[in-house]
Amino acid sequence: MKQSRTMSLVEAIANVIVGYGVAVLTQILIFPIFGLHTTLAQNLKMGAVFTVVSIARSFALRRVFEAIRVRSVK
Repeated sequence: MKQSRTMSLVEAIANVIVGYGVAVLTQILIFPIFGLHTTLAQNLKMGAVFTVVSIARSFALRRVFEAIRVRSVK
């Protein structure tokens, strides 16, 4: 069964939202263990940065693996 473009978009958006939440929650729980004390606003901003980096990383890896796939088909 093939996933529709709409469901692929829904999955990608859900992945980003969940990833952002996990990043922020992890920072709130882990930073104090290392003596880092940040405000909620700072955690939200850092979570946003980590999310953008994660999206860029994921996109780059997908393109690399797609290039590998295309080369192996030729």
